[in-house]
Amino acid sequence: MTASETATVIPLDNVDPALVEALLDSAFEPERHKRTAYKVREGTDWLPGLSFAVLDADEMLVGSIQCWPVALNDPAGRAHPMIMVGPVAVMPEHQGSGYGQALVAAVIAGIDERAPLPQVMVGDPEYYGRFWGFSNERTGGWDLPGPFEKHRLLVRCANPAVLPESGMLGPWLR
Repeated sequence: MTASETATVIPLDNVDPALVEALLDSAFEPERHKRTAYKVREGTDWLPGLSFAVLDADEMLVGSIQCWPVALNDPAGRAHPMIMVGPVAVMPEHQGSGYGQALVAAVIAGIDERAPLPQVMVGDPEYYGRFWGFSNERTGGWDLPGPFEKHRLLVRCANPAVLPESGMLGPWLR
């Protein structure tokens, strides 16, 4: 039995926020707040219905995922709402065990297919493309409010034709 088969995915708001912060520090580092992804979602709160934690067989917190309301603001000033997926955080000693996959799968399953917003993330295109269809094919003209590797800006969208060719990704504060 693999670790991901014994995992329990629960709503993130059922977990003590201090434990989540400690997990994020362990998975990324305490200086993570300086990353560009934090600027993209600055001033927003994570979406409770699309943010999860994963517990191992001993009911210990081993991972979390948060989703955020963001928008791609096109050159005409129009905001195109999106869901920012991430961070996907797994305790270093548990990485590669399938916990991250379980978390992303929970998010994808939670998105309403009747009116899905595009999902955007900064991540490995081969990994997130292979499992969930994220791609950098349509993000080449997009910018973020800080440094980033363009090939790692990914989007997943049921109808990619609706995506603007260019714009600045930032918090959706409406």
